[in-house]
Amino acid sequence: MPLAQILSLMKKLLIALALLIGTSATAQEKDVTKFLGIPVDGFKSEMIEKLKEKGFVPTYSDYLTGEFNGTNVDLVPVTNNNKVYRIAVFDKDYLEETDIKIRFNKLCNQFENNPRYKKISVDNFQISESEKISYNITVNKKRYEASYFQVSENGTPCFYKNVWFMIDDKYGQYRIIMFYDNLLNQANGEDL
Repeated sequence: MPLAQILSLMKKLLIALALLIGTSATAQEKDVTKFLGIPVDGFKSEMIEKLKEKGFVPTYSDYLTGEFNGTNVDLVPVTNNNKVYRIAVFDKDYLEETDIKIRFNKLCNQFENNPRYKKISVDNFQISESEKISYNITVNKKRYEASYFQVSENGTPCFYKNVWFMIDDKYGQYRIIMFYDNLLNQANGEDL
């Protein structure tokens, strides 16, 4: 069988598997991504109230501020058709290159050692001490990010419960931006 046919068949099988998993995932409505134990689901106003109960304080628009995992952050619920599909968490403070490497690697270690998460890939997300982040972002347009699945209530990694973070660069200063995504609520072209 030619390679093109094998690849086409594999693609069709992966799509069928994704649809099957997605259909069973929709049946488990309560088992969605959680941020601080709060399901990333429902209406934005409800999510803001739940976040306020966790100690976050509204600042402007739909942004809230507070402490998360030992760091001062701003966060915002993001919606599609008024259903929350993401909690975006922004470090308030920018760091120098050495400090952001330490912060990024510490987060990787925390996720990899937490039984509620599984790595999405076999790649090592850690940044080496010799890595030149500034050069790689500016010249090579490299993006530093790490992705994990939250484990479902039945103990298996779940593709629609994605948590990922990346390094954000602003004029040679860096911070972490984290995303807790409920992929079941993201736009899938239904409004096109």
